[in-house]
Amino acid sequence: VQLQASGGGLVQPGGSLRLSCSASGFPLEDYHVAWFRRAPGKEREGVSCLSGSDDSAYYADFVGGRFTISRDNAKNTVFLQMNSLKPDDTAVYYCGSAGYWGQGTQVTVSS
Repeated sequence: VQLQASGGGLVQPGGSLRLSCSASGFPLEDYHVAWFRRAPGKEREGVSCLSGSDDSAYYADFVGGRFTISRDNAKNTVFLQMNSLKPDDTAVYYCGSAGYWGQGTQVTVSS
């Protein structure tokens, strides 16, 4: 069983990135999938969650409509589309599901 987050990188303020959370060994479609992030010197915080029962999506208040979480069952992958990125979004982003966590992917928003 493995979860892998990818898609991070360096982007200018106002730019976009799409993070991917790919699973092997279990079907993501049957489970809640959550994205968290940890910025330097800060506590880990929840970003978004996609329900495994009805695909309801939940977002932290700071997202403010800029991010979209979605699922591609054929690829066994959950995506986090992040638009209008701000320097405050700089962090390592992690995905978790069914009690498993993947290695994070670094997102850096800087000019």
